[in-house]
Amino acid sequence: MRRWIAPIIVAVAGVAVIAGIAIYDRGAKNEIESQLYVPKPEHITPEIQLLQQYVRIETTNPPGNERPGALFLASLLEKNGVKAELIESAPGRTNVYARLKGRQPGEGLLLLNHIDVVPAVAKQWRFPPFSAKIALNQLWGRGSLDMKSIGLCELDGFLAVARTHRTPERDLVFLAVADEEQGGKLGTAWLLQHRPDVFDGIRYAINEGGVTETKQERLTYFGIEVGTKLGVRLRVSAPSRDQMRRVRIALEPNAAPRDPERILPEVREFLHDIAPYRIEIRALLDDVVRTERAGKFWLLPQGYKELTQNVVWISGVKMKDGRATIDLNLYNLPDEDPDRRIAWLRSKIAPFGATIDEIISKDAPAPLSSTRTPMYALIVREAQRQYGQIGIGTEILAAWTNDSRYLRSRGINCYGVWPFEVNYYQALGIHGVDERIRIDWYMDGIALTRRLVAAYAFEPLG
Repeated sequence: MRRWIAPIIVAVAGVAVIAGIAIYDRGAKNEIESQLYVPKPEHITPEIQLLQQYVRIETTNPPGNERPGALFLASLLEKNGVKAELIESAPGRTNVYARLKGRQPGEGLLLLNHIDVVPAVAKQWRFPPFSAKIALNQLWGRGSLDMKSIGLCELDGFLAVARTHRTPERDLVFLAVADEEQGGKLGTAWLLQHRPDVFDGIRYAINEGGVTETKQERLTYFGIEVGTKLGVRLRVSAPSRDQMRRVRIALEPNAAPRDPERILPEVREFLHDIAPYRIEIRALLDDVVRTERAGKFWLLPQGYKELTQNVVWISGVKMKDGRATIDLNLYNLPDEDPDRRIAWLRSKIAPFGATIDEIISKDAPAPLSSTRTPMYALIVREAQRQYGQIGIGTEILAAWTNDSRYLRSRGINCYGVWPFEVNYYQALGIHGVDERIRIDWYMDGIALTRRLVAAYAFEPLG
């Protein structure tokens, strides 16, 4: 999963976390204490041993070499009697594809995951980042959350169906891709262009992007990701630093707009879903349209406001060949036309003599996935079966994106599912230091995914 923003600023139940924790009241103190962790005895299962083996295979991107990880996954498929195809988009940039053919065409489920991981600086970690050390009932290592664990949950569910030797009602496709952490150009995007057969008959996809919120070691909210904001990265130049300074001043109001541009129905639904778990702003989130009409939209935290806005993020000024340059990121609403936004930017900077030198990357519009599908209902049912009557709803990401955007733009409903619990402190390890997963919670994810995939393969659906 690619993160757009480096600083982490979180406000939860009166606790402000900005490179540390400040406790402002008794409620905040209780919130911190609710996350205290007393390790349970470690029970090492074959599934956990497989995760250790996978995490120990270094697939850092950049520079990018997914082949060792791809060979590991392909070997597991072949050992279970499933043909695995290794598809290289470039030397070492290897994707793994396997399909179980079903009876009903056009109803396929894609289990999508990525093999690559972001770099890790070993000296900053408690344990070496590719050691997969088990300590304190947790497995430590780069990729343990993002997303080798989810990939193996998906593979386990896929192989459980294969081992029945029954023909599923619907196709199941396992796809582990390269290059997601650098935009997917050598992974999902490349496969869509050069191997469209991989996606033939796919109606739904399960991928990363979901969220599980915990309190006192109890899962409180299971968020199913239905979409993200989308980005355009550009490089802009001007004849002088002073002209670029004026460009920045002109664009700054668009970095944090006061008012919404438009409130998509799915965004309104998402904010309503999470409102009960955001005590201090519950009333504001419960009906964001009502909040906006009451003139209180400005009271929302920036991350929620941005789900209704097209925003601009601006880098610092650099001098190159006598010209001032900046990198810009346009973070657009899911249904936004990126070319319209580029034209808007061009009109804003032209009066100051600035031009767009390069469009580095551009995401196409990717509609938010529907919650009114048999697949979404099935995820809700199985999550409740695994975790009880917890809060379950949608999740829309403002500061992260993933490869589902490529599929949504082609009409495939994609759902981000984090099948196991993850607490706040573990989540900080994603793209950070000391990434780790609770091994007992991981086994919950194995169980949930196994039932979910089997249900879609064999049960009649509405």
